[in-house]
Amino acid sequence: MLNKLSRFFERHLSPTGDVSSSPEAAFSRKQLAVAALLVEVARADHHIGQQELDHLPLLLQAKFQLTAEQLDDLIEIAKEQSSDATSLHQFTQWINRECNDEEKLQLLAAMWQLAYIDGELDKYEEYVIRKVADLIYVPHSEFLRARLRAKNTLSVD
Repeated sequence: MLNKLSRFFERHLSPTGDVSSSPEAAFSRKQLAVAALLVEVARADHHIGQQELDHLPLLLQAKFQLTAEQLDDLIEIAKEQSSDATSLHQFTQWINRECNDEEKLQLLAAMWQLAYIDGELDKYEEYVIRKVADLIYVPHSEFLRARLRAKNTLSVD
C-alpha cells in the first residue's frame, strides 16, 4: 500500500520524486484526504453502490481537475487508506491544515451529494458527515447549508 502511495506521488505530483520537499506535497495530502473522506461516506452503509462509484470520480474531477488515470490511482489509494485507517482523524487533520473554510464547506457538500446520489440517506452516511464536520470545525449552521446545497444541486441535475 505504501508503495502505491509513493508511486502516485512520484508519477503525478512530484517531478523530482522528492515528495517531502515538493510544494505539491501539501496539495497531494489534500487530494488524498478529500478522496478518503468521500470513500468513507460511500462505505458508511456497508455497500458502495454503482451510482456512488460513478459519482465519486466526478466529484474529485470537479475539485482537482485530474486525468482519468490520476483519478483511478487516487481513488484506489483512498480506498486502501480508508480501509487501513482506524479513525477519521488522520484525514481531518490534513483537511484542517490544507483547506480554508470554503474548501471545507465544498467537501461537506460533496460528501452530502455522494450520500444522496442513490436517492436515500443512510443514518451511517449522515453520521460520518456529521463527525467530519465536527472534526474540521464547521459550525452547525454551515453544516446544514452544505446539506441543503447538495440536495438542491442533485434535484436540479
